[in-house]
Amino acid sequence: MEADDLLNKSIYELVNQDHLLARALYALGIPFYEYPNQTLDDVCRKKGIATEKIVQGLRFSKEQYPEDELPLFSYQIDLIIEYLRHAHYLFIKHKLPFIHRLIQNFKAEHPAYETIEKDLKILFPLFMEDFIQHIYEEEDTLFRYIQSLERAIGGNYHPARLYYAMEKSSLQQCALDHEVHDDEMQGIRKITQDYFLTKDAPVHVKIIFAELLEFEKNLKAHARIENEILFPKALLLESRVKIELSEKSKWN
Repeated sequence: MEADDLLNKSIYELVNQDHLLARALYALGIPFYEYPNQTLDDVCRKKGIATEKIVQGLRFSKEQYPEDELPLFSYQIDLIIEYLRHAHYLFIKHKLPFIHRLIQNFKAEHPAYETIEKDLKILFPLFMEDFIQHIYEEEDTLFRYIQSLERAIGGNYHPARLYYAMEKSSLQQCALDHEVHDDEMQGIRKITQDYFLTKDAPVHVKIIFAELLEFEKNLKAHARIENEILFPKALLLESRVKIELSEKSKWN
């Protein structure tokens, strides 16, 4: 899209054409719902933002980079954990706050979405709080334990502490529990009727549903990495450590 096309269209026109622009505009300091009928050029002038910066930012957000699947299974376990930590950071600091702000400022103005508006405003903050708590617990317990196993393989461990940690933790049970709780967005899908949109759905609804759907896809991809790569590698690592501890105890 040419610069003039971007600047001369209303904010609602832009985000209605592509919901990704709503997130890009938000990151550039322009929440679409605050300036629905103004052109991008008008908003830039009002906020004192250089139009070149905005156009460049929007174009950058639309750049398509080929995404080759990362060969995560061949990675060292510490790199997999760092990859997952970075995903956690993006969830907590970028994706969830944006969706939360969208829902806070949601005004349905359509009979089909009035109940959805009320329910999302109640449920999403609770979902967000539980999700963030789950992430911090995972990093503080699961990731820390796996990293202690990795240090043990390198010979850096205190035998009594490691034995206690292994007695206290159960990677196999944790893996089973993780699979059971993978579907964290079931309640949101129920409220939105699986993100069903009527033909005359308002722009704000389209963007909320698109962002929720994309976030759910992110979560499923994240869960697959944990279930199919992290846990199998961690269980093998734990088995190696148990064997080494057992062998070492024979010599004491």
